[in-house]
Amino acid sequence: MTEAQLAYRRPPGPDQTITLGIDQETLATLEALQREFGDMVSMTRPNGRLAYFVNDADEVRRILVRRHSKYRKGPGFERVKMLLGNGLIVSDGDVWRRARTMIQPAFSRQNVHRLMTVMVECCDRRAARWGDLVARGENVNITEETSDFALELILISIFGSDYERRIVTQGENPFAFLSRDSTRDLGVVLKVRKLRELLMSIIDDRRGAAGENHFDFLSMYIKAVDKKGEPFTDAELLDELMTLIVAGFETSANTLNWVWYLIAKHPDIEKKLVDEAARILPGVSAVNADAVNAMTYTQQTLEEALRLYPPVWLFTRRAHDEDELDDYDVPPGTDIYLSPFILHRTERYWPDPDTFDPERFEPSDKASKDRPYFPFSLGPRRCLGEYFSFLEMKVHLGLLLPRFRMRLLDEKEPGLELGINLRSATDIYLQPEER
Repeated sequence: MTEAQLAYRRPPGPDQTITLGIDQETLATLEALQREFGDMVSMTRPNGRLAYFVNDADEVRRILVRRHSKYRKGPGFERVKMLLGNGLIVSDGDVWRRARTMIQPAFSRQNVHRLMTVMVECCDRRAARWGDLVARGENVNITEETSDFALELILISIFGSDYERRIVTQGENPFAFLSRDSTRDLGVVLKVRKLRELLMSIIDDRRGAAGENHFDFLSMYIKAVDKKGEPFTDAELLDELMTLIVAGFETSANTLNWVWYLIAKHPDIEKKLVDEAARILPGVSAVNADAVNAMTYTQQTLEEALRLYPPVWLFTRRAHDEDELDDYDVPPGTDIYLSPFILHRTERYWPDPDTFDPERFEPSDKASKDRPYFPFSLGPRRCLGEYFSFLEMKVHLGLLLPRFRMRLLDEKEPGLELGINLRSATDIYLQPEER
C-alpha cells in the first residue's frame, strides 16, 4: 500500500491480502468479510490494488446510477471479452455509448411484441416434446430443456428464416454447445470463433439480398446507424451478435431452470400460477402483449426467483475518477465488487431472505420498491433485453404450466455453480405429468 493510498479514508477490512475470482471460494470470502466488517469492506488484492466490497443499497445505487460515469468495467471481464469480443456487455466509454444508442431501438416494446409468435411456436415444440416424455414415462432434464428452449428462441429471433435455412440444416445446431458447456474455457472460445465465420456468411448473404423483407434482430442490427449515419463494422456487428446470442439465452434459461425447480417445491405457488394462466391465457390464441403483461403473479414469481438466483451473481467496476462512498474515499484505480446474490439475501433488506415468496413483489407493496434489487443491473447499463426476457418467460410458464405438472424426484438441493453466470451445479431432473 503506497503512502498516497494510506492517506485515504478507507472502510474497515482485513490486514492480509485477499484473492477474489469468480468461484465458490470468492462467495464464501465475501460473505465472511461482510459478517466481520459490515457492508463496506476495503481490502488489498495480491497485485497490490485496492478493492472495496460494497453491499450497502444506497452506495450500490450511487455507483451504478448517479455516479456511473466515474466507473468502468472492472476485473473479471477478461474471460467474457475472449468469448464475446468488445460487445455491449464488455465495452466502455464512447464505444459502449455508440453501440447502446444503435441497438436500443431494436428492443422497443413494439418490436419485441412482434416476436411473440416465435415465443409461442417455441413453447408449442417444447409441449410436444414433453408430451412424448410423459407418454414414455421418462423424466425431464429441466436444465437442458430450458436451455434448449431459450437458445432456440433467441436464435430464431435473431436470424428468422435463416435459422432453418442456414443454422440447423444438418439437424444439428452448431450453437448447441453454448447451452451444454458452461466452462467458458479456451475450448469454448475457439468454438465461438468458428461460429463467427458462419455468422459472417449469413450477414454477407443478407446484405446481398437487400430486396428481401426480414423482421428479426439481425436485420435491425444491420440497419442500425450511429449519429453520423455510420453502421456497425463487420467486427462490431459480430461482437454484438455473439453478445446477444449468449446473453439473450443464458439469463432466461437459468431463470426458468430455477423457477421450475422452485415451483415443484411449492405447490401452493404452482396453483396460483396455473389459475392465473388459465384465467388470462385460456389458449394460444389469447397470447398477446396486454394479456401477458397482465400476468402479475407470474411476474412476481419470476422476480422472486431472480432475487434468489440472479443470473450474474458478482460483477465489478473500476474507479477511473476520484469518488466518495458513505464516509470513505474511492481513489482512482480502486476495484469495486458488487454481488446481487449477497445483497438480495441480506436480511435487513429482505426479511427471511432464503424463503421463496413471490408476495414480496406485490405491485401495491410500496416498501418493496425501495429494496435493493438488480438482477439486470441498474442505471444506464441496465440490460436492454430485460423486457424481452420477462415476456418470453411469462409466455413459457403461461402456456406450459397449465399442461404439465413437474414433480421433484428428491429433496436434495441442486447446489450452485458460481461461474460467470449463476447456474445449478447439477442438472435438475423433474417428473412430468399431464394435467
